[in-house]
Amino acid sequence: MKIFKKRGAMTHFQILSEISKQEPHLRQKDLAFRLGITVQAVSENIKTLIDEEYISSSDGRSPYKITQKGIVKVKKEALNLKNYADDVLETMNYYKSIWPAIATENLKKNDSVGIYMDNGVLYATKKQQNANAIVLNDTNINEDVALTSLTGVIDLESGQIVIITLPTIKEGGSKVADLDLIKTVYEDGLEKWGINSKFDKVGIMGTISRAVATKLNLPIDLEFAITPSSVSAAKKGLNILILSVGNMTKSITKGLDNENIKYNIVDAHK
Repeated sequence: MKIFKKRGAMTHFQILSEISKQEPHLRQKDLAFRLGITVQAVSENIKTLIDEEYISSSDGRSPYKITQKGIVKVKKEALNLKNYADDVLETMNYYKSIWPAIATENLKKNDSVGIYMDNGVLYATKKQQNANAIVLNDTNINEDVALTSLTGVIDLESGQIVIITLPTIKEGGSKVADLDLIKTVYEDGLEKWGINSKFDKVGIMGTISRAVATKLNLPIDLEFAITPSSVSAAKKGLNILILSVGNMTKSITKGLDNENIKYNIVDAHK
């Protein structure tokens, strides 16, 4: 993520943020203390910000005022910083000390168990697996069990996604979609691409996709936030079929490319 790429960009952001608080007696000395830099560095940065019209000053000294251009800059960079922080926090969530799984049998506290993923669900079993963990409390079969001290690697191959592009309403919508082709793709699964696997989930994006799914009596498993939910499912080893309308496909493939998820596109226009 591109945040504060240019030299001094972070310092500019911090100075603008402090000036935006509209403290009447804010001095360069105060800014230097808060930012942990020299007064000379503050002075040089303020001169740059004035030249670039992000702040204004009658004589180059306090009081300083942030301009509308400066407000726009701070808001944009604050949002970028927030998004970056959110990404970092999401990544850190993977580094859990306690993990939940479904018990395939009755388990006792301190049992050493094997863990594996099946159909997108994490299971704990007494059978040997490539990944192992320790049970934190007594758990009955089919209940959620708390695990700790995970070791090894969970056997998991990422799933694949097939996107079927449908005609827009201006092109005729579901009335001119190749329903036979769609049905064949759904029933054959990934066979066309040399993989002997069926689709685990079906997602739809757009009203026309719902109409097509209804006509073919296809299950609708994913309907909202299609891209992130499909990415999450594929990372858990599930194969997904997505019905998409027109240019909606571009937004999906962009997200899949960013996550390095394999996909294929099928054109269902007659």
